This record gives sequence, structure tokens and C-alpha cells, in this order.
Amino acid sequence: MADPGWRPLNILAIGAHPDDFDSRAGGTAALYARTGHRVKFVSLTNGGAGHHELTGLALAARRSAEAQSAARVLGLVEYQILDHRDGELEPTLANRWDVIRIIRAFRPDLILSPRPNDYHPDHRYTALLVQDAAYMVTVPSVVPDVPHLRGNPTIAYVADDFRKPAPFAPDVVVAIDEVVQQKLDAMHCHTSQMYEWLPYNANRLAEVPAEDTGRRAWLARWRLPAAEAIANRHRDLLITLYGRERGERVRYAEAFEGCEYGTPLTPESIPRLFPFFAAGSGGLARS
Repeated sequence: MADPGWRPLNILAIGAHPDDFDSRAGGTAALYARTGHRVKFVSLTNGGAGHHELTGLALAARRSAEAQSAARVLGLVEYQILDHRDGELEPTLANRWDVIRIIRAFRPDLILSPRPNDYHPDHRYTALLVQDAAYMVTVPSVVPDVPHLRGNPTIAYVADDFRKPAPFAPDVVVAIDEVVQQKLDAMHCHTSQMYEWLPYNANRLAEVPAEDTGRRAWLARWRLPAAEAIANRHRDLLITLYGRERGERVRYAEAFEGCEYGTPLTPESIPRLFPFFAAGSGGLARS
């Protein structure tokens, strides 16, 4: 019999573009969704600049359709895309209010965000907007048209390789071996990015196969080594979280670092917010 004191977690991933979190946290999102949690992805821009041939509304419409396909693959409750121009996101007061409204409406237990040191200005400013919304979501007189939260959600950064001014230092590493193909399926939905714009931008467009099966295999060779690198780099933390036997076997992983501006991510809160480690945790959070 289900415990009436347990409820699904609300996980809110706020990124800059309509494929950001499929790559950085798609496996973890799939794990949450398959155990009954509610996961929502948000893109603060419409993605209308990320291509070498298409621009504007035509590209934004294409990327929106790709995102909705990825949402179905991952089991998301929603993939929301705001109509801010790609490449022009700024940490303005109006944009902060948008983020506050999104957070309050979804009432997340955990918010996932990029870190503020990143190569892309949209990523950096997304991080700042999430940080600026933290705490303010609890203040009744700020954006009073949406009821305020009584508690400040926990915020966690997704992994990156940038080292200045400070390198990424994870508090949590999640094994995604059992859902890595699902993550790849979600990335595969973003045709305009995975097989067109990003290879073009990396001078690898000539490598991309023409047919669908070959493309997916090529994508795995190109993008999955990043998840392998996370597992290998943070093997000790995987062993701490999963135990030595399983931790040593993990091949693919995603990693997260607590942000100081939300409710702290602590050793006590990690098993509740990331219910993937202890046997019998059940994948549900106590209300």
C-alpha cells in the first residue's frame, strides 16, 4: 500500500536554449520521470539564432517542435519555450519576473541551472536570472500576481568543464547507464542542432551520415564520451553514493553542484532530492 505521506518531486530545469538540458541532464530527467516525478524543462530563448542557414521564426518553430518530441521521449510534463531572442538574453528585471513566475507556478523542489561562468552569454545570464529569482520567489510583494512560495527551492548546477574563476565541483553524480539510450533518443530529436548547426559550428558537418540509423550511431560516438568522462572523473563520489560494487561499474553519469542561493543541498537532502541511490528509497519525496 502506498504511503499517503509521500508525493512526487517537482524538478524544474531552466536553460537558455531548447536543447540545453537534453544534453546536460536528459538521463537524470528520464530517471525522475520513470519513477513518477514531475519534470519540466524551460528554455528562456526561442533558439532562433542557432543555425547556419535558418534564422528567426522558422528556426524557432522547428526547434520548438524538436523540443516537444524530446519531451515525449523523456516523459516530461512540459517543455516550455519563452519567446526571447536567441543570443540576446539579458538579466533584466522583466526577465527576472518571468523566471519568478515560472518557478512559483511549478513550485519546484529542485531547480537545475547552468553555472554563471560559461562560454555562451545566454547560458551565463540564465544562471544569473535563476540566482536573482532565488529568495525573491518567497517575497509576497515581488511579482504579486503569482502567489509566493513559502520555501526557497534548492538549486543545483549542471556539469561543465570551465575552470575559471572556479571549476565545477559536484555534490551529486547520477548513474544514467539504464537510460542512456533514452537520453540519446531525446538528443536525436534535435535534428537542427545535433546534425546541422553544432557539427557545422565544430567544422564536423561533413562527418554527419545522411540516413537516420547512421546519424544516431554517429551522435553516440560524438556526444556520449562526455557522460563517460563525468563517470570516470567522479568515480569516488559514485562509489560513495552507490556503493563500491555498483559505483565501479557505472559507465555513464551526469553531475550536479549545489548553488548557495537556494535552500542548501546537503547530505541530508540529497537522498530526498536525488532518490536514486539507496535501495528502498522508492523514488518519492516525503511531503
